[in-house]
Amino acid sequence: MAGEQSAEDIQRDIERSRAALAEAVDELAQRTNPRRFADNLKQSLREKAQTTQGRIVIGVAGGAVVLLVVARFRKR
Repeated sequence: MAGEQSAEDIQRDIERSRAALAEAVDELAQRTNPRRFADNLKQSLREKAQTTQGRIVIGVAGGAVVLLVVARFRKR
């Protein structure tokens, strides 16, 4: 029959599939590495903090913290 594969063809397909699966598993392991995830998050936050909008958010948050500290000391 024209649709039948030889044993060698099947073995090559299995080896290609195994290699592709191993590569996918390695990539997933690298993406989900907690250390790498944390490093990527820190880098992303640093980049956002350098934008005008990021600086505004940091300034507002800092001002809110100062107001909370001052209000806390006034209660004493």
